[in-house]
Amino acid sequence: MTNSWETKAEICRKILTDSLNQEWLLPQAQLPPQSTTNIMMFPDTCGKLTDRETAITKLTAEGLTKRMGIGEMTATEVVIAFLKRGHIVHQLCNFATEFLVKEALEQAAKLDKHFEATGKLVGPLHGVPISVKEHFGFKGKVCHSAYVCFIDHIPSEDALILRILRDAGAVLHVRTNEPQILMSGETDNPIYGVSVNPYNRNLTPGGSSGGEGIAVGTHCSVIGLGTDIGGSVRVPAAFCGAYGLRTTALRNPYKGIFFQPDGQESIRCIAGPLANSLEDINLFESVVLGSEPWDEETSLVPLPWKNVAPPSVNDLTVGVIWEDGTCRLHPPMLRALRTVVSQLQNAGVKVVDFEPFEHSTIVDVAKKLFFADAGQSQKEMLADGGEPIVALTQFAFDFAVQEPMTVRDNWALNDKREGYRATYHRLMKERGVDVILSAAYPGPPAELGTFHYWAYTTVWNLLDQPAITFPTGLTVDQDLDKPFEKFTPRSDVEKKEFSKCQIHTFSVAQPDG
Repeated sequence: MTNSWETKAEICRKILTDSLNQEWLLPQAQLPPQSTTNIMMFPDTCGKLTDRETAITKLTAEGLTKRMGIGEMTATEVVIAFLKRGHIVHQLCNFATEFLVKEALEQAAKLDKHFEATGKLVGPLHGVPISVKEHFGFKGKVCHSAYVCFIDHIPSEDALILRILRDAGAVLHVRTNEPQILMSGETDNPIYGVSVNPYNRNLTPGGSSGGEGIAVGTHCSVIGLGTDIGGSVRVPAAFCGAYGLRTTALRNPYKGIFFQPDGQESIRCIAGPLANSLEDINLFESVVLGSEPWDEETSLVPLPWKNVAPPSVNDLTVGVIWEDGTCRLHPPMLRALRTVVSQLQNAGVKVVDFEPFEHSTIVDVAKKLFFADAGQSQKEMLADGGEPIVALTQFAFDFAVQEPMTVRDNWALNDKREGYRATYHRLMKERGVDVILSAAYPGPPAELGTFHYWAYTTVWNLLDQPAITFPTGLTVDQDLDKPFEKFTPRSDVEKKEFSKCQIHTFSVAQPDG
């Protein structure tokens, strides 16, 4: 007999299945076996995409709009190319919750009609396919935020940021997977199952915006829209070889994003982009903040996006955090960080060591604030749906406070948070540092089910510092990345993390800047 939660979950699984265009799927026999871990090149070589479609999916937003603006390609053919690629990658990595084929093609047709009639693009994102994390509200579509109990939740309007992107001409073509309770560095839930890393399907793509990491990293999307409360944009971007931006809080619109429990403001969740170029990150923010969203979402900071000239390398000082004091970097990640530092120095940038200030305590405060009610809200919602608790969800509950905090306790931690923010600002000024360079994670992407260390990204959420991950183009090298000799763990945490350091496991290695 099927469990009641399974019956509910099947509603969303059917939505996903029904959203697939069968003509764009490959027969099972033509898919690589599970033993083929790296599938990054498969969409290019499987024969499903034409050479022109493959070339289209490798273009940036600027490249696409430039060609559409001179009539060299249409929005319809652009959207079809990305949808086809998305279908193939979904079969291999399980990243989507719903393909918006009908809606995307209808919108693309309207954009083409506008261009034919006027010779002009609708806006700066005309025809640009953008993928969206599931818990952004879509009018008339199920938005469950990875909770079975919310499968009957259907928003009456689109999230504000989606309306802004559509007005600029963007085409929203696929919704993507996320973890149970949205508080995990991986992407796994009982509704859709686990999403896997396209560079190595035994590894995680990160979380909680893991579906977005896959979509952007495999060029199934030009820009991805995720959320970040502890690293949830930056970790998937880092693990999938993309750029991922965490703005400061109250910058990008958040209205209409379904993140439960709502109202937690001690560490705010933010909406942020993932992309394959820094220029597309800049374009995204220019469009979103150029729309003046604070006129509708009045809590936002009324500050336009500034397109500033890059500073002279001679005027820039970068502080490097080589390790956070709790867990040292694994050999591949240390090599990546050293490579970036060397490139900066060769370019004439002043690079100095930056000693981290009480990061372990900062992260402990963050963990308490994430679950100030001891996770009771999330546990009640899970119980309402009757769904099983995923292992990494339980891990998050285990590090939370075990008894709900009092209001006074919460206030005291908020005050402590503000003290750390002021201290870090002062330290950067005193040390003459303009930018901090650090890792997003101690090593390359973790094996599935083993992502337990959030600290390298979460610290910046509590400090409310803007942060961006960027790809180095480096990968694990068995000849270069040797285990440390005479390594003695300083703590149980470091011992646990270094037990995962498998040099033979191929993946992307890049630091978090």
